[in-house]
Amino acid sequence: MYRHDLFPPENVASVTIEAPFDQYRDGPVNGRRRAADAVFTRQDGAVINVAVLEVGGTHATGALITGQEWTVRTAPLRVELNAHAPAELLLDEMASAATGLSAERWGVAMPDPFDYVHGIGRFRDVGKFDALDGVDVRAGLAARLGVDGAALTFCNDADAFTLGEWVAGAGVGTRRCVGLTLGTGVGSGWVVDGHVVDPGEPLGGRIHQLHVDGRPLEETMSRRAIRAAYARASGDHEADVREIAGLARSGDPTAVAVLQAALGGLGRAMAGPVADFAPDVLVVGGSMARSWTLFEPWLLQGWVAVESRTPPPFRVAVDSDTAPLIGAAYAATS
Repeated sequence: MYRHDLFPPENVASVTIEAPFDQYRDGPVNGRRRAADAVFTRQDGAVINVAVLEVGGTHATGALITGQEWTVRTAPLRVELNAHAPAELLLDEMASAATGLSAERWGVAMPDPFDYVHGIGRFRDVGKFDALDGVDVRAGLAARLGVDGAALTFCNDADAFTLGEWVAGAGVGTRRCVGLTLGTGVGSGWVVDGHVVDPGEPLGGRIHQLHVDGRPLEETMSRRAIRAAYARASGDHEADVREIAGLARSGDPTAVAVLQAALGGLGRAMAGPVADFAPDVLVVGGSMARSWTLFEPWLLQGWVAVESRTPPPFRVAVDSDTAPLIGAAYAATS
């Protein structure tokens, strides 16, 4: 249920939140085949499974994805990472998430900044993985996995999420899909007919590069920004986004004001680029997506403050955890 009593979305453009999602998993949607119907096979007709690694700021997850159903075939193995560890230890930890996996193709989802074509880290002065800056991650992982480096395909983690939801989640049956990940920061992916594209604005499809009120977006909308704003307003330096959202649901005016400012800023920043891209759907994922029914009216208020075009339908991701795994596998076969 929406808590419109906390924030009546007056003059907010109508948007559709579509659920449940079982309808996107069974059969054609709007006359289109499911993306999952595109089976990845060798020339001899054998279905090829794809091993994947999804690397986040604090973890790495490995799994085997079937190229026939685009589903997770093995239970994902999650390994905690020390983002400040030396390069050799980081690569050891990442590879350990793939223990027991064997495949002809590997998909690796990595966060920015990263050279995805050459598999080289560019993590200078970003507060994570500094030891991998300039490191040939492709060669390091290939040696630890016992595979040829050419078997590894790297992709951005937000792109992998969007591809995964387009292939087997809330974006099935659409041509143009935007994925929005709300977690530690804000990420985005832009997909047309199963291909990641650069919308031009934001450059490279990286929504965190947008600005709002003269500042980088993540200074307004991110876990760090929300916690800092709430600490300034309330004096509580311990509350995380989950607790702040809980207080907002209870009607706490300080929590409401902080979250309204953050989500409204996101809405103003993303409205023009998303409207220009004209997606069939925008899929929301990440840890903050659990509070989407609370957040969505505030984002829409920001949208209509700067954009007259109606926003696309919003759908919450079917599975924010497995989507990047499936998307990384799909990218490795495209």
